[in-house]
Amino acid sequence: MKLVNKNYLFPFVLVTSLFFLWGFARNFLDVFNKYFQEALVISRTQSSLFQVVFYLGYFLMALPAGWVIVRRGYRYGVVLGLLLFAAGSFMFVPGSWLMNFEFFLLSLFVIACGMAFLETAANPYVTELGDSSTASSRLNLSQTFNGLGAACGPVVGGAFLFNGQSDGGNLLLPYVLMGSVVLVVAIVFSRVQLPEIKQVSSDEETSKTHGNALFFFGLTALLCEQIAEIGINSSFINFAVDDVHLDKLLASRIQGVCLMLYMSGRLVGCWVMQRVRAQRVLLWCAIGTVAATALIMPNFGMVSFVALALIYVFESVMFPTIFSLCVSRFTGGVKLASSMLMMTPIGGAIGTWLVFMVADTTTMSFSFIVPMISYVVVMFFAAKALRAC
Repeated sequence: MKLVNKNYLFPFVLVTSLFFLWGFARNFLDVFNKYFQEALVISRTQSSLFQVVFYLGYFLMALPAGWVIVRRGYRYGVVLGLLLFAAGSFMFVPGSWLMNFEFFLLSLFVIACGMAFLETAANPYVTELGDSSTASSRLNLSQTFNGLGAACGPVVGGAFLFNGQSDGGNLLLPYVLMGSVVLVVAIVFSRVQLPEIKQVSSDEETSKTHGNALFFFGLTALLCEQIAEIGINSSFINFAVDDVHLDKLLASRIQGVCLMLYMSGRLVGCWVMQRVRAQRVLLWCAIGTVAATALIMPNFGMVSFVALALIYVFESVMFPTIFSLCVSRFTGGVKLASSMLMMTPIGGAIGTWLVFMVADTTTMSFSFIVPMISYVVVMFFAAKALRAC
């Protein structure tokens, strides 16, 4: 069975390009923590405010984004999101001159509001561009380009931020380039017609899978997945530098390699899920992440570092798979379901703050107890979804 209907191939390619943009922007942020801990002389817990404010933007804007998309359509939501994304990026121009902590937080908040629109529109749109049985594979394929952007983020960020400067000038160029690219993409989307796909009623399917009950369990699991995934991304360089004793620039490059593994995991997941049920693949991966985080907590040196790299492989399929399993189960419709699911990146704020708070009172290694507990919740959801379908 084809992943994408032939008449939807162009919209699929166009919307999938957006996944790269927000993957890059999210993971460029991951090098901020270590950079500003030194540039502004702040603690790890204080630097976690970057993730707190950024993912607060997702939480506050997800439902309004869903409301706009329901009334004006997918394309309108995408263009508005891109314009907000570009505006926040260009705010780094005065921010790089001021080097003001609060102004950087505001700039990132505006970017996050734009990305909330993009993800609320793009994720469910991709799931509807073909047969429902291939929705998980289709979204994993699109999310592969998110993984490519994510892999580029820390590498580019490390090259700019860990070059020996701390006056903010090295923040200017990447965000001006990012804002310019996003603005061009907004113009392209404003000129292209995206077909509005009418959702087929899923009442029969939801009754078979206990509908809303499974959806809300999935919503909780997705929140926990974001706590774990973003918490790990945000603490990667701190862990590599503080506990494995690597150079900061080298650590940012290794994180880029790990995110390439993350991207590869999604490609493999897309292929596997055409042959094995998505729920079963999700369960296997959840078990893998729990085992890997358990190996990191005692800090076995390079063994723990290898376990950390394996987490990127195991967790790669989690977000798109949980999302696609949930989005059609909610009786209120795909767009409302998507806006609720896109509130879960607030877990990134919770996860980063919890991980750094535990690290400040114990060690970076032991702070991985936070993602381990989160992955246990994902494991239970996967087992429940497997039994329900």
